[in-house]
Amino acid sequence: MNRKLSKEAYGGISGKEYIPYISERSQSGGNIAVLIIGIILAALFAASTAYSGMKAGLTVAAGIPGSILGSIFIMIFAKSRGILGKTLLQGMASAGETIASGMIFVMPAVLLIGAGVSFLEGFVTGLGGALFGIGVASMVHNYLIVEEHGQLMYPESMAISETLVASEGAKEPLRFMGAGFGIGGVLTVLTGSFLNLANNVINFTNETFYKWRFQLEVNPLLLGIGFIVGLPVALTMFAGSLLSSFAITPIIGYFATLGQGGPAVWNNPDVSVNAMQVSHIAGSYVKYIGAGMMLSGGLIGAVRLIPTVVSSIRETFSAKSEAGSGNSSSQMLPLLGGIVIGFAGGFMISGGNIAMAIAASILSFVLSMLFAIVSGRLTGTIGTSNLPVSGMTIASIVVLTLLFVGMGWSGIGDNRSLLLFGTFIVTAIAAGGGYCQSQKVAYIIGGNKKEMQKFFVISSVVGVAVVTGVILLLAGQLSMTGDNVPFALPQANLMATLTAGIMSGQLPWVMIISGVVIGIVLFLLDLPIMTVAIGFYLPISTTSILLIGALVRVFIEKISKSEEEREAKVSNGVSLSSGLVAGGSIIGLIGIILQVTGVIRVSDPSGFAASNGMAFILLVILVVASALPLLGSKAAHADK
Repeated sequence: MNRKLSKEAYGGISGKEYIPYISERSQSGGNIAVLIIGIILAALFAASTAYSGMKAGLTVAAGIPGSILGSIFIMIFAKSRGILGKTLLQGMASAGETIASGMIFVMPAVLLIGAGVSFLEGFVTGLGGALFGIGVASMVHNYLIVEEHGQLMYPESMAISETLVASEGAKEPLRFMGAGFGIGGVLTVLTGSFLNLANNVINFTNETFYKWRFQLEVNPLLLGIGFIVGLPVALTMFAGSLLSSFAITPIIGYFATLGQGGPAVWNNPDVSVNAMQVSHIAGSYVKYIGAGMMLSGGLIGAVRLIPTVVSSIRETFSAKSEAGSGNSSSQMLPLLGGIVIGFAGGFMISGGNIAMAIAASILSFVLSMLFAIVSGRLTGTIGTSNLPVSGMTIASIVVLTLLFVGMGWSGIGDNRSLLLFGTFIVTAIAAGGGYCQSQKVAYIIGGNKKEMQKFFVISSVVGVAVVTGVILLLAGQLSMTGDNVPFALPQANLMATLTAGIMSGQLPWVMIISGVVIGIVLFLLDLPIMTVAIGFYLPISTTSILLIGALVRVFIEKISKSEEEREAKVSNGVSLSSGLVAGGSIIGLIGIILQVTGVIRVSDPSGFAASNGMAFILLVILVVASALPLLGSKAAHADK
């Protein structure tokens, strides 16, 4: 039997009249087994997303892989819960990923400015933002999910719902995910994040007349992300890296060599300008141009959101509530909890400055409420994977920074407080979108919205704890500078550069403005500014392997003989790639934990194991191992 959703799931009728896949919404999908499994999935996806997102600047939505993993766990441990149990599990997996994809944009910036943060401060700040975002989204649930049924399509929610329905008989996606996890895990164990037995970076650098550097990191999680995001995104990011590595860097290097006995690099007195190498140019000049590009992309995106903000707020609060479906007191608890914890966190991170605690907390609540609603609405149009969290966060951070500067709060301790308030905001924005996406799945399948809210809140708490722990565990590596830093942190670096520079008055405005102008040019050419900017900022070693992953997907699509076969192979490829991301990030994180605790000690590879040839061999193995399972996959699920 071919299991699919009804046509009415996509619209054509009033949301009040829609009959879900499971017609009785009063049925429960949860029990203690589902709760425990969901907590494990939330922790898994939170840790994986935090690790991979800080490395690549991109995150992968957890709804579909969460659905696949949830299906097998339900079959083993809670078969009686059926598809409603699977619905809850995908929501809990999504919650862990959603929290991570928000917190990693800002919280690591505290470390980048040379300040510190305790686990309690990070946990309270993130938890307050998560609860507040969920609470705001709960207020507009009826309007965004029910009344706008068929108007707001929630594309990723529909894809997750179709996956849940199809999973009633399909086992192939889980097999491919397991294969990806194994491939990613083995290669990660062999390379830098774990045992460091073999070099996995292809490196070519020229320090003479035309200064350039090309690198490619053989990393399974990055290849998996490249496959998932596809060629347009990967190619656009790679174009940004080409611009920075093969145009801007050589130009700066050429003019620098013309100055004999010149001054020292502006932020590195140990190096003279005319003696700069590629790494000096990238770290002291190119990255600030990239920051300007990301700043312009964020602000232009925020300005373009103004009509959406206005219409979302107006339509939301003018919409008539469905009879008998008003917000109960239990559904308002996350909002109240977010406000209480938010204020408590505000006083905790303000260092005894009562005025800062009150003013910044209130402004954070206002900005979070506005953008959480916008986040929920935009998720209904483009999904959480494409949600412009960076743009909304940058706009919020700029407004917060103006408040701090205007009040004279400009020390490093004040900057630390500012970034933690920003962490509250970005977590609320991300949580609002992720919560609406999961509630739409529950609405389509027939889950109980109160039960989904309860399980989503629990997994969000878990996600905040895990992400805070991961960031603090990796603190030493996140604050590293120079060549081959393990985590690029493009968004967090932007937040640190922007806030510290404005508050200290030492922002390198010439480079920032140059980047802003380049961003404006990209906007006038109708190109995706933020995507190009992140590629410009990231090392080319990251964007090149993303491109390889996207090219593997193109190859798989081209060899498919029919549209049905193409869809099946790509679907299996996404499952395998999700396994690559999970395997690479989770095993890499375990390796770092073992190194930090002294269980294992690693040294640099030597001889051929340290050469470009070794890295090239690993690249061939990774590409072949990732593509080979897909070549034999068929559209077998269509006959089920």
